Amino acid sequence: MVSARIIDSEPALILEGDKKNLVISDLHIGFEHKFSSNRSLVEKNSSVNDIISNITKIIKKEKPDTLILLGDIKSSIQTITKSEWKDVPYFFEELSKSLEVILIPGNHDANIDKLIPNYVTLISAKGMIVDDVLLTHGHTMPSENYSNVNNIIMGHIHPVYFDKNSLLNGERIWISIKTEKSEIFSSTKGKINITIVPSFNPYFYATEKRYYKKSISPIIEKIKDTAIAKIVTLDGTIIGNESILGDLI
Repeated sequence: MVSARIIDSEPALILEGDKKNLVISDLHIGFEHKFSSNRSLVEKNSSVNDIISNITKIIKKEKPDTLILLGDIKSSIQTITKSEWKDVPYFFEELSKSLEVILIPGNHDANIDKLIPNYVTLISAKGMIVDDVLLTHGHTMPSENYSNVNNIIMGHIHPVYFDKNSLLNGERIWISIKTEKSEIFSSTKGKINITIVPSFNPYFYATEKRYYKKSISPIIEKIKDTAIAKIVTLDGTIIGNESILGDLI
């Protein structure tokens, strides 16, 4: 049996069973060459070093066996940019020095096999199973072959809380959902828990609602009207439930 634990004040979680897995999502390495944060301009090549530094700090503290990446490692969708040719292999080389790295590709990861070293494990975009947990990016519907799972951990959405009257406005959040399993796996009864992991990149998310563009997930589209939800900040503060879910996903 595995247990999942959100790491305090980090957009990352620990999934622990036979192995201790560090799970993160949505790095979008190279995005700053096309976009700028609405809070500040990001210097060229700065985000990959920040990401590596932040992950390394968590690894030193938590001492996981494996790093599981839930996709969108790079930012361009169909192509590979000049910066991604440089920064993505560098990212994998640095992190692979201390632990095993597994990648579940997302919708931005086309041709990423050309960028990863042979010692990084590349999983199908359909996801991977750890005990009764499906780990997936979230941009595709899971196969009925995975209907035995009771939990889904996914990224893709980049959830952010917006309330201009709140000090938490523009902060990254965790979304935990409970819904009927039949909403996702039509032939299966029971309940299923879904955890939406926030973007790990400290720059790649909107801090004002006018800049926010929802990422559509077929999983979430299926369940968002019937789900029970808990909305939590990175530091663990509960700030809402399913009544505000429609504004977030």
